Amino acid sequence: MMLQQLKLPSRHLKSLPFCSLPSTTTTLQEIASSLPTKGIAKVVLKKGKAQLFKDGSPMVYSGAVDRIIGRPPPKSGDVVLVADGTEKPIAWGLYNSVSMFCVRLMQLEEEAIRDPSCALNMEKLLETRIGAAKQLRRRLGLPSARTNAYRLVNSEGDRLSGLIVDVFGDLAVIASSAAWVEKYKPEVEACIRRIGETNHINWRPSIEILREEGIDVTNLKDIHSSICRERTKVVENGISYAISLVGQKTGFYADQRENRLFISTISAGQKVLDVCCYSGGFALNAACGGAVDVLGVDTSLPALELARENIILNNLDPGRISFLREDATEFMKGALSRNESWDLVILDPPKLAPKKKVLQHAYKSNLTETQFASSFILTDAIYCQDWFELELFKFC
Repeated sequence: MMLQQLKLPSRHLKSLPFCSLPSTTTTLQEIASSLPTKGIAKVVLKKGKAQLFKDGSPMVYSGAVDRIIGRPPPKSGDVVLVADGTEKPIAWGLYNSVSMFCVRLMQLEEEAIRDPSCALNMEKLLETRIGAAKQLRRRLGLPSARTNAYRLVNSEGDRLSGLIVDVFGDLAVIASSAAWVEKYKPEVEACIRRIGETNHINWRPSIEILREEGIDVTNLKDIHSSICRERTKVVENGISYAISLVGQKTGFYADQRENRLFISTISAGQKVLDVCCYSGGFALNAACGGAVDVLGVDTSLPALELARENIILNNLDPGRISFLREDATEFMKGALSRNESWDLVILDPPKLAPKKKVLQHAYKSNLTETQFASSFILTDAIYCQDWFELELFKFC
């Protein structure tokens, strides 16, 4: 899915859920000075950089930092103050000594002044933010009889950068992609367990990202959980799915729920191709939406086994929906040579640009895939990928 960095004007932050104690005029500097733990370091920004973060940019990149005040210097996962060029605190967050993101911001100065109950207190902040995320999902009608798979915590979207929590029935899968999440693992799990319907937790550390965060991943397991369940079944918008909890990401792309639903509304009478289909989410929605012919393509045999199982779970006609194991680019080359075409093509490749330094190579790869796909589209295409702006993929 196309993602954009969260950049909310500070005036909009007042509408977001915060802690609930009465407001005071206590500043972050005063709170830090009053703590029994002395020596909270201060990350001082370069001149002119502070406004970007006051406006809501959630991560302080190392190039924006002028100096760090504090002895000994902070360690990864430590709480730090973030200050402007005059050394006046504007926020606090969690430090990382090796990541390109030096600090992940947790609370702005104006929030701490309005309500200091979470200031410099990560345990309290986690409890408040995860509780607010749950309340928001309940207002959206999640979970429900038709949907028990949903994203409970969406990283920067819920102001907990590096933390994703997907809920599948009574199971929560926690995806960790920041050093601070690993440090506060017990506190995160405790917050999730306090949510009534969650009975089991699976922990899924993002090994490659955590390695870049400076974490020793030698002893990290792919799954650290209270149980060793490898599969489960969920329902989303009335469609049933078998999920592998040792598969990609958390096991299911819960953030694509509305996109899958949209596909079901435009597929009636259409011939549909789902490239990089994984366990068949878009293809299944197309078939349930009345598509006359649906083909899903993926290279992963375990994913395709799930997709075929999902055909049976939903009592779909295997004559109208099928899955093929083949490399996406090779399949599209062959389809082009055979002059094949589809009314609707969904192209959702794996993340080829997990970081900006490989953006150019990934851009070329994605452009090749998109050009192939556009060559045999009769009507519409849906493209999903991180790091890329929509204007990169405008074509006639």
